[in-house]
Amino acid sequence: MHFSDIPADVLARFRDGVVIPAQPLALNAQRQFDVRRQRALTRYYADAGAGGLAVGVHTTQFAIRDVGLYQPVLEAAAQTVSEWTERPLVMIAGVAGRTAQAVAEARTARGLGYHAVLLSLAALKGCSEDELIEHCQVIAAEMPLIGFYLQPAVGGMALGASFWRRFAGIDNVIGIKVAPFNRYATLDVMAGVAAARAGDRVTLYTGNDDHIVLDLVTPFRTELGNLHFAGGLLGHWSVWTQKAVGILERCKAARQQDAVSMDVLALDSAVTDCNAAFFDVANAFHGVIAGCHEVLRRQGLLEGRWCLDPDEDLSPGQSEAIDRVYRLYPELNDDAFVKANQERWLESA
Repeated sequence: MHFSDIPADVLARFRDGVVIPAQPLALNAQRQFDVRRQRALTRYYADAGAGGLAVGVHTTQFAIRDVGLYQPVLEAAAQTVSEWTERPLVMIAGVAGRTAQAVAEARTARGLGYHAVLLSLAALKGCSEDELIEHCQVIAAEMPLIGFYLQPAVGGMALGASFWRRFAGIDNVIGIKVAPFNRYATLDVMAGVAAARAGDRVTLYTGNDDHIVLDLVTPFRTELGNLHFAGGLLGHWSVWTQKAVGILERCKAARQQDAVSMDVLALDSAVTDCNAAFFDVANAFHGVIAGCHEVLRRQGLLEGRWCLDPDEDLSPGQSEAIDRVYRLYPELNDDAFVKANQERWLESA
């Protein structure tokens, strides 16, 4: 599948920039797949105004592959979107592992109607740049490809401007999720895309959950002119998603101005403060997935915050941190929207 095979309206929305939540995994108290609540989550994201959905990615838990849930989770999301909304959503599947596994996952995603794959390179730690690029080329021969600069704290590796230049030069690459949580590394991606002269084809999405708003309003100067982030593909945006849609629109409007307002700068620090609580920054991201689950549990979308790994849960003090950001930034949550709609999302899901 080539990116020219993606429906024109879907590709146009992706390139314009949309909110793409990284979908969590709904489990019951026995840590078994809760299809009803998984479908409800997808309905929530669609009705909240998300422009796409990323499934089978870090926030979905990479371990779904170990328990036979990769295809069922992808299938539930694709089927729900098809049945629930006529609005075109960009459907992105996470692929991971060594080359044979990643190829098999890309083929699964293609068979389920996904438009592109988000490629994790975590399993290739220690490989040379040539080996990494060869791996990416093989996957790009299967599906339109989105690069993923995953932060080292949760399994990623350092990838310099040379890698991103070569990656952006692959014809079937349509985007990069930039998530090293590091300003210098973020600039390396910009430099690489510019050096490949791929700015028109490779759309940049912020995955820097620690710096969302400023990423979305910053012009990045390169030798070929300014590059910018079009939208966000974020674990953080798996919660309070309706408000995230408003934040992206606000950032797009700010990009058209000569100066960024103090209100937008204040919004950046507020969103980052919320992210620190959700992602458990105080404890080296141990509770990153459980933190997102906890917000969705409080809203009633998830029954609990269970993860596949029984040892993966909130860290001491994390619940109180989430309490604090709820109190401090009430305008950023979408609890009222969820309360008004969750019965409909859960009904016959």
